[in-house]
Amino acid sequence: MANGHAMPVTNLHELITESPNEASQGFDTKSALEIARIINHEDAKVAGAVKKALPEIALVIDSVARSLRDGGRLIYVGAGSSGRIAALDSCECPPYFSNSPQQIQYIMAGGPKALASPVEVNEDSEELGQRDIARRRPTRKDVVIGLSASGRTPYVVAAVAYARARGARTACITCNQNTPLAAAADIAIVAEVGPEVISGSTRMKAATAQKMITNMITTGAMTRLGYVYENLMVNVHMQNSKLVERGIAILMRACNVDRETAVRTIKSAGRSVPVALVMLKANVDKPEAVRRLARSDGNVRRAIEDTVMDL
Repeated sequence: MANGHAMPVTNLHELITESPNEASQGFDTKSALEIARIINHEDAKVAGAVKKALPEIALVIDSVARSLRDGGRLIYVGAGSSGRIAALDSCECPPYFSNSPQQIQYIMAGGPKALASPVEVNEDSEELGQRDIARRRPTRKDVVIGLSASGRTPYVVAAVAYARARGARTACITCNQNTPLAAAADIAIVAEVGPEVISGSTRMKAATAQKMITNMITTGAMTRLGYVYENLMVNVHMQNSKLVERGIAILMRACNVDRETAVRTIKSAGRSVPVALVMLKANVDKPEAVRRLARSDGNVRRAIEDTVMDL
């Protein structure tokens, strides 16, 4: 949870992510293989740092699942590398889970153009952070997650504080303890990955940790909502030949049917894998499968079992 006891660390040089790394002393004198070895050795610490934050990550997964189920949104806010990780997670959800792009959004300091070109000056502006989140009109239905490796980016801190004041559930993903961002959020996910191989280069371990955590949050929430059946991506959006093939393979595996049956059922289900899966598993026709999915809020397992959802 947000730590209200310790004083937030605001000086950049005091942050662990900015500290010099003993493991990479003399880095500029190393061979290519030595450079790769050092980076790889440091990267191996990331999963352990994320593991310590699993209880907070779980809380956020359930918050996001509840929000999406009730018609709310997940809105990420970030700057620099953290903003790019947020954008990546937001953009990757629709093809994998067929959610609407409105459900999972990102706000990037400097706007979409900052994805490709650095507009780092914007991250120092509290006013811009407030303005950009205010445009999305956050409410108590929404979850707003601020990403900042340092935990002190003014743009992100201000956006999260604004969203929380408007009643939104807020969380943050950071790589330092006792930060202003953690104090501004309801739930603080802290992955202490330690000093970077190149001091302050938080596009490395810190960004890797943030990528792992955003993956967990959206995959976890979508799974809790029933958009995954067993460990299969049943809500896949069949927009290209690879995804059509994936849909057919999912149906063959989940229902133990041959390819011909899978293709025929997907066609009669209107190219919807969840509808086809419910039709085969529950032995019902398309209208009944559609009805069951509507009743279960799209939760495939509950539609098959025809039970009510409890989150």
